[in-house]
Amino acid sequence: MTQAPIEGRAITDGRGEGEVIRSSEPVSFYGAVDLDTGEFIEEGHELEGHNVAGKVLVFPRGKGSTVGSYVLYGLAKNGVAPAAILNEETETIVATGAILGEIPCMDSLSAPLSSLPDGERVVVDADAERVLVDGDVGEEP
Repeated sequence: MTQAPIEGRAITDGRGEGEVIRSSEPVSFYGAVDLDTGEFIEEGHELEGHNVAGKVLVFPRGKGSTVGSYVLYGLAKNGVAPAAILNEETETIVATGAILGEIPCMDSLSAPLSSLPDGERVVVDADAERVLVDGDVGEEP
């Protein structure tokens, strides 16, 4: 069944496609994600052991050190960044990292983050300020 596109606010522009990897916990990139592999290494975090490379990373908001912006940039430079980021509210650290790394990023979505289950294939079209889900993924904007 095709789901209506989810609307939101673009933080950065661009378009990213991939499988959803979702956390109900805030994310700190500094010390939480391996810069060379994209593996989530923060002990005790629900994403520990998962890889964010090429995925649409969905989480409520960022937390922690401003160095997290540079970690996101480093992930992009190393080719292991998320394909896109979706937040309830994108704070400055994540926004700066997404801008530096040229990672499409959106927040203030018209549907709750929980409506995007792990493994769901989505397209984040920040240019059009929408997320295409399920059957809509193959459609052109």
